[in-house]
Amino acid sequence: MYTLLHGLYKYLVQKDEYFILILGLDNAGKTTYLEAAKTKFTKNYKGMNPSKITTTVGLNIGKIDIAGVRFNFWDLGGQEELRSLWDKYYAESHAVIYIVDSSDREKIPESKETFGKVGKKYMYYKLYILFLFFIKQIFIFNYR
Repeated sequence: MYTLLHGLYKYLVQKDEYFILILGLDNAGKTTYLEAAKTKFTKNYKGMNPSKITTTVGLNIGKIDIAGVRFNFWDLGGQEELRSLWDKYYAESHAVIYIVDSSDREKIPESKETFGKVGKKYMYYKLYILFLFFIKQIFIFNYR
């Protein structure tokens, strides 16, 4: 009887939950993307002013609930010395969003190489991957 009640309680209260990594090189716009998503999908959330967003050292966490599903976003720092930390998050993730700032042409070859490494992890862990390629200035302007 307890098992039946516990199962019913979980069915009524517990949400499906997914963990999504947001990756890309430093200064690509990962945190800006996360703030824009939280602003769009979280009621009464004003969001951070894009001019006040600083370089991520470590991890930013964002949670968005849509239609009874919770999406947990892990925005990881993109500096070269922090990328080794990404490996610790793949196994717990369901998907990866990889962001490239197309206006920073000097970093595109490095971003392509890094994306290739992420792609290998994606294949190993069988993750879904979304590749976002945007001009950060236009994105920030539209986000405000």
